Amino acid sequence: MAANVGGIDKVVRIGGGAVLVGLAAAGIVGAWGWIGVVPLATGLFGVCPAYGLLGINTCPMKKQ
Repeated sequence: MAANVGGIDKVVRIGGGAVLVGLAAAGIVGAWGWIGVVPLATGLFGVCPAYGLLGINTCPMKKQ
């Protein structure tokens, strides 16, 4: 799959996901905090399946 997550979107996903996972690991939030793995992974890999389905692309790469 081609990258479709870029820039600020990537930073927000990685930061938010890391915070949620950290809070879940520390027991501060419930088990739902582990959902932070999803934005963390999409930010690290630069690919969001939902963006692909919706036709959204925040990556500054040129379309060919």
